[in-house]
Amino acid sequence: MSTTDRPPLHVGAAETPEAPAPIGPVLMVSITAALGGFLFGYDTAVINGAVDAVRADFGMSAGLTGFVVSSALIGAGAGAWFAGPLADRFGRVRIMLAAAALFLVSSIGSALAVDPVSLTGWRLVGGLAVGAASVIAPAYIAEIAPARVRGRLGSLQQLAIVTGIFASLLVNFLLAELAGGAGAPMPWGGSAWRWMFAVEAVPAIGYGLLALRIPESPRFLAKKRRLVEARQVLTRFVGGEVDRRLSEIVRSLAGPDQRVHLSDLRGRTRRSGQAKPATPRASLLGLLPIVWVGILLSVFQQFVGINVIFYYSSSLWHSVGFSESQSMLFTVFTSVTNILTTLVAIALIDKVGRRPLLIAGASGMVVCLAVLAVCFSTASATGPDPDDLTLGPVAGPVALVAANLFVVSFGVSWGPVVWVLLGEMFNNRIRATALAVAAAAQWAANWLISTTFLELAEIGLSFAYGLYTGFALLALLFVLRAVPETTGRELEEM
Repeated sequence: MSTTDRPPLHVGAAETPEAPAPIGPVLMVSITAALGGFLFGYDTAVINGAVDAVRADFGMSAGLTGFVVSSALIGAGAGAWFAGPLADRFGRVRIMLAAAALFLVSSIGSALAVDPVSLTGWRLVGGLAVGAASVIAPAYIAEIAPARVRGRLGSLQQLAIVTGIFASLLVNFLLAELAGGAGAPMPWGGSAWRWMFAVEAVPAIGYGLLALRIPESPRFLAKKRRLVEARQVLTRFVGGEVDRRLSEIVRSLAGPDQRVHLSDLRGRTRRSGQAKPATPRASLLGLLPIVWVGILLSVFQQFVGINVIFYYSSSLWHSVGFSESQSMLFTVFTSVTNILTTLVAIALIDKVGRRPLLIAGASGMVVCLAVLAVCFSTASATGPDPDDLTLGPVAGPVALVAANLFVVSFGVSWGPVVWVLLGEMFNNRIRATALAVAAAAQWAANWLISTTFLELAEIGLSFAYGLYTGFALLALLFVLRAVPETTGRELEEM
């Protein structure tokens, strides 16, 4: 064993402080990391306010418009897939800086796009940034946060995402109002939809500048044998028995420093440069069971249909008698509700635990989605478009209440808790790579649900929401059966 491989007892200090570090510094660096989530939310939502104007300006067909809109999801899947291995090789902070640069380039490029091809290319670049941000923020926050507040700090990722969505909706609304429409010119030049994209450059620059000022993850530093730096970060942001904690981190990373490969997720461990086959029970269908837990958590988060609720909410309000303007305003209200419920989750997650929140949330979603399925089974069509529906005087208000309670159930549970678990449930060695695989699965599930909803709606909205009810029930059973509780546990225990 080399000197750097030995568990450090006193690295760079004569005495280990016993008191926990104050929460302020780790809160600030966690907020900085979560800014990637804000850009994630803004970038994925900004196209909604611009799409009609873009389609008119570029003369795009419905099919081409759908491809341009979904191109960001394709980029996000690729960005998530590669972000984990790159973060293991170059560090968490460098990937944040790369994501900030991609967000900046994408926002300016999209604002200056001259045709559907160029806009699609810039949206793909933005998607790469979104995918990277979806991986790196939960991993970094989990690795730098003390166990006692890791859930609350990890939930900042979801809070940032929903806040970014709200900010995007608000910016789109204000710019369209000022110009007189998303396709109308602004007083200082350029169409409103172009400025919707351009505004994203401001938080992208802020994200990059702040990322330059935060420390690297102590787990990454320990992996790279930069033990003095790792101890300094632990002392400042975690406190307590720093020497003991650093020793445990080093032991959990024992072995030669090398890149993590997918074989490490397939039940193989590497020691001294050799691969050791896993025992028969160590893998499931080629992957470690804990990796499958992460993948299925990600997939179920999307398969319950949360994005469909947001996409369809304006039509839902309109179908029960509200005007188009009122329906759009209520959609903004729904996004605010999502923010408030995430704040509730932040207050509860380290007190109640991850599993109870997931169980309660899935149970609520099953009930709400089932009610929506029943309500839409009574809807009468008023035209050939599946959106042209009329609900009865009882079914309409009940459906609206059920839809909003569904958002509440998701917002206090599966929205933030899944990101927290993905950041903390994997061991130190495979965390970034396993999280990347899980996040890529999440983006694939997002794309699948988003692109199949219209086809399902043609069969019937009752059928669509019935299907999502089934997935919510499966999600509940999955948590009861397979999801471990991680509240209060150190990452080295995973």
